[in-house]
Amino acid sequence: MERTNRSRDIRQFDLDDLKELMKELRQPAFRAKQLYEWVHEKNVCSFDEMTNLPAGLRQSLTETFAFKVPTELVKQVSKDGSRKYLLEFSDGVSVETVGMPNRNKLAVCISSQAGCAMGCAFCATGLAGLSRSLTAQEMVDQVLHVSRDFGERVTSVVFMGQGEPFANFDNTVEALRMLNDPEGLAIGARHLTVSTCGVIPGIRRFAELPEQFTLAISLHSAIQTTRNQLMPGVKKFTLLRLHEAIQEYVEKTGRRPTYEFAMIDGINDTNPEMQALVDFCAGTLCHVNLIQLNDIPDSPFRPSPIEKVEALQRRLTMHGVETTIRNSRGGDIDAACGQLKQRRFRAR
Repeated sequence: MERTNRSRDIRQFDLDDLKELMKELRQPAFRAKQLYEWVHEKNVCSFDEMTNLPAGLRQSLTETFAFKVPTELVKQVSKDGSRKYLLEFSDGVSVETVGMPNRNKLAVCISSQAGCAMGCAFCATGLAGLSRSLTAQEMVDQVLHVSRDFGERVTSVVFMGQGEPFANFDNTVEALRMLNDPEGLAIGARHLTVSTCGVIPGIRRFAELPEQFTLAISLHSAIQTTRNQLMPGVKKFTLLRLHEAIQEYVEKTGRRPTYEFAMIDGINDTNPEMQALVDFCAGTLCHVNLIQLNDIPDSPFRPSPIEKVEALQRRLTMHGVETTIRNSRGGDIDAACGQLKQRRFRAR
């Protein structure tokens, strides 16, 4: 193994790499396991925190390797306890991440890309365009940052922040496995949820994974013309083909996908829209999350009245479709679904 300069992130090393490194540094083999635990289980950000390593080894590691953790540019705290972070990576690219505490649990909403190329009409992220995809480590780093800030273990992660995870499929799956690793954060596979706009090749690849990760689909309309208007980036993945792909996913995995449905006044809350959603879901294994659209500055869209949301819930339930009205978190700090836009104002 060649000596590496300090631009190398120590967290890129697996246990075998660290064993080789300890040999090179003439350290006992057990030091590799100690180092691995500090890096991957105890979530430290510096070698100085590794108190059971000799001072000389810590100094050598500090001179040779780095922890390329993101820098927190802005943090905002919601009245509901949620916290939104603007995190900047070493190349200057930034993303937003949200931590959502609930009793003894801590959920994190992470970004898979800086920006998004899908161009969804009701989403602030999509309106901003795509900068680049994130690495698996950059996705995991968002979770680690939230865990450190709250001083708590993260119990669930949703890939529902900026970006389309299936447009960054390999890195997303690597991040899922890092989060699920029993020797790392050890978050259960069913508590790791990936949300896609409906990228069919990604859904099919996701169905082949051995782990029981959870799938969510941003649906928002079961009428093609409306969906094309709201979600132009997935026009080519028609609802008919999407429905087929989801049923193949269910048959292959036995798992229940979730449909995200943000209700928009006068757009997808009409009687024909409601009936189309009922028809799309009826007789299939699925769960529908109904959400009142979150306000975005300068957007022509407005949230549906809660009465319409409740009416659609009743209608779906009557047809045997499991349905929840989701209360968005962090709306007062633009941390709710569709609001993430990398704004750099200070916490209020």
